[in-house]
Amino acid sequence: MKKTVLIIDDELDLRELLKLTLAKMGIDSKAVETVKEAKTALQEQHFDLCLTDMRLPDGNGLELVDYTQKNYPELPIAVLTAYGNVDLAVDALKLGAFDFLSKPVELSRLRALITNALSLSPQSQTIATVDNPLLLGDSSLMRDIRQQISKVARSQAPMFISGESGTGKELAARSIHRQSSRAAAPFVPVNCGAIPGNLMESEFFGHRKGSFTGAFEDKKGLFQAANGGTLFLDEVADLPLDMQVKLLRAIQEKRIRPVGSESEIDVDVRLISATHKNLQEEVNRGAFRSDLFYRLNVIDIHMPSLRQRPEDIQPLAEHILSQFNAKNTPISLKPGALNALLNYRFPGNVRELENILERACTLCEKNRIELEDLKLYPDGSTPQTLHAKKAHRSNQPERSDTRIPISSLDDHLEEIEKEILIETLEQARWNKTEAAKKLGISFRSIRYRLEKLGLNDE
Repeated sequence: MKKTVLIIDDELDLRELLKLTLAKMGIDSKAVETVKEAKTALQEQHFDLCLTDMRLPDGNGLELVDYTQKNYPELPIAVLTAYGNVDLAVDALKLGAFDFLSKPVELSRLRALITNALSLSPQSQTIATVDNPLLLGDSSLMRDIRQQISKVARSQAPMFISGESGTGKELAARSIHRQSSRAAAPFVPVNCGAIPGNLMESEFFGHRKGSFTGAFEDKKGLFQAANGGTLFLDEVADLPLDMQVKLLRAIQEKRIRPVGSESEIDVDVRLISATHKNLQEEVNRGAFRSDLFYRLNVIDIHMPSLRQRPEDIQPLAEHILSQFNAKNTPISLKPGALNALLNYRFPGNVRELENILERACTLCEKNRIELEDLKLYPDGSTPQTLHAKKAHRSNQPERSDTRIPISSLDDHLEEIEKEILIETLEQARWNKTEAAKKLGISFRSIRYRLEKLGLNDE
């Protein structure tokens, strides 16, 4: 069955250009000039896409975007805007518009927009939204996040995700990708801070054989790997300034030039970026380009910290344990342990919750996680935070009093634990199963302790 597009524009020449382009793509179209005529057409006929001018005789494109979102939420709508009215186009994207094009319309980009928009399937949208376990939590904050993502996911505009480390920024990016028209294409994540500076251009744009020492063959870059899909730039604030310039050009032109190549390559990539840093502050101090910031931050989503949504701790903990239990002997969380988690602040957010429970599953006895298995301390510390505190104290001047620092006590206790383990293992002729029985702990627990103390010979 042929697709049909509704065109809303009061310029005859542009209406004819759009109709001709659609006809060459084998797509039917209907053209009207006003907001009123568009609403009537939508009520009388089914359409697969709307293309609307931003300025109309009896209203504007924002009104139509809002109208379609409320009455025809599965209908993608794209706006056409004159140069200099990009702010209005961004407002349209935040209302749920699929994409926008600046006038004069570039036909290649118009055809790409139409193809992407018509690839949206109401059925696949519904499945992606319902069957999506990525962003868990029943708090009002997480419900708002999921609703926001569902609203803007099919937009082609760059998106920026902010939030503390461990809040699930990559999961949010994956959720956006899943619910977009690009869901069948690659999702390519990259940690910008993990790429050496001298290899950054090659990693992003690829290179040709012989372009530098060690370039033994042609290599595709991240933009080509993500072509047709989504490129997720995690910790984008860590990009050096010279790379920011090159990235900005790639975004603007939708073209890249591999290192050592004389020609450019067209790329169709949806960009999602994220960082735990305050990017506006990075711009203010000159560490991040303002023009790139505004390009990336068209639509923004802020991921809340776990301490802002404590009602999500229990369902998240249950989900994490269910994943562990699917591969191991089922382990339960005792009420005392759960209560401790509910009262913990989680500076490392969901990622820290995962680490705490994974460690507790290893240490616990009788397949039950007790309070002591969590290794949470009265002041809300964990072994990791205590280690950080010890490292900090080691750089401070020595105290004049004779009290034993906590770090020395920890070291002392660790040494005692090591001596007991070695003695028991020697008695058991280094049979770990037998040693675990003598100590009254599980095999899993003794293996964990040996690895922690650097005694595992496996």
